[in-house]
Amino acid sequence: MTHGFYGMAMEDRRQAAYRVAETLYRQDPDWVTFFREVLGIGGVVRRLFPDREELMEFERSVECAEIQLMLTRLRQRTSARPERPEPTRVITVRLPQSLHESLQAEAHAHQTSMNKLCITKLLQVIDGDLTESDAAESDAAAESMESDASHAGLRPGGLPPGGRDRGDL
Repeated sequence: MTHGFYGMAMEDRRQAAYRVAETLYRQDPDWVTFFREVLGIGGVVRRLFPDREELMEFERSVECAEIQLMLTRLRQRTSARPERPEPTRVITVRLPQSLHESLQAEAHAHQTSMNKLCITKLLQVIDGDLTESDAAESDAAAESMESDASHAGLRPGGLPPGGRDRGDL
């Protein structure tokens, strides 16, 4: 049994997060307020599970799935306006054309906008094993460059056999 937040067992913290979420849900908030107070950076879940591993364990729990369902139900109500409106931010995401086209088709099939579809996808809990970390990407790029250099007859560091680059010739 894992103890963390003020000595509370993992099971107790999962139940506490669920109780807080359910209490707020019954107050019929807008989805942004619910997200901020329950799942946001300063929300109850992040306070109860400050450790990355414990947060990931919580994200695999029944309680988290129920909280995600509450959030989904709140998002389905389109008329509610946030009690405390938050500023919106814009991000630019580079993605292959085929993925963009797939998202467009999916949004059309669900009769929603690309923006709403992407927000829905971004709100989903993901398995850490299914995401690439920047470190993994850097390692893969370095391995690829070493492999390319090896196939081109170059030593590590990009120098040809003999150690001289073209500028030395």
